[in-house]
Amino acid sequence: MGFKKIYVVGAGVMGTGIAETVASTGTEVYLIDMTTKLAEHGIQAVSESMDREINRWGLTESDKRAILARIFPSGDLTIVAEAGMVIEAIPDRLDVKKEIFKELDRLCPSDTILVTNTSTLSISEIASATHRPDKVIGMHFLNPVPKIQVVEVVRGLKTSENTYSAIREFANSINKTPIQVYEYPGYVTTRIIVPLLNEAMHVLMEGIASAEDIDTAMKLGFGFNVGPLALADMMGLDEVMAWMENLINELSEHKYNPCPLLRKMVRAGQLGVKTGEGFFRYDKDGYRIKDETPTYGIRK
Repeated sequence: MGFKKIYVVGAGVMGTGIAETVASTGTEVYLIDMTTKLAEHGIQAVSESMDREINRWGLTESDKRAILARIFPSGDLTIVAEAGMVIEAIPDRLDVKKEIFKELDRLCPSDTILVTNTSTLSISEIASATHRPDKVIGMHFLNPVPKIQVVEVVRGLKTSENTYSAIREFANSINKTPIQVYEYPGYVTTRIIVPLLNEAMHVLMEGIASAEDIDTAMKLGFGFNVGPLALADMMGLDEVMAWMENLINELSEHKYNPCPLLRKMVRAGQLGVKTGEGFFRYDKDGYRIKDETPTYGIRK
């Protein structure tokens, strides 16, 4: 099954990354948020991201123009009445996602596939807000979406084989490698990476090594492209903590209990790359500022 147009709900980091990825393969994307202005702001973020790629010779100006020409902003959710597939990419809050899916179920044709981009939440529970649980499925993209090749395709309890096959085909069409996952808290990638990030934070908090040395040890010792603390900064420390809290609520396992240092940093607004300060410091373009030591949640 091919999709001539894709509708993405949520113009945040993940939604814009998905929109860019899909548009780069020649498909039109309607990027929807609460207002058209918010959706336009998301497209501006896509433009700025591509500018950085152009500066690194990873993209050309003509590539950028072609991609942006295929992304259309909207503040009107009712346009999904023409959708063959909708991808929801709002923050990982179950109550809000269920409300969105209830509305999408009302607005979309009966054969529309509804996709949620979630890292920890139950596909089955989200699907329960609809009258089409067989057509609800998860696609867990990793950030940055345009660069990470893998996508977890998560089946809910009632997801049909036809829905799974259509989404797997779609994943291949946007140059992603789909991994089939049966619903379980954290799926594969989040469940495995969260304890690693949490333990790295504990090592830092306990004064065993500096953030720089922790990341260097993991990169050189185990072949990581990015150290765990820099990776957490890229993901957003508030998002990482939300994943941990969802997992500990679901599984009641101590290894998912957020490190006190992480809690302190989130409360202080030091959320990583997006705020310019996390375990490391970053400039306005998201590049690491060398030789500066953050205060790890303590404001001077």
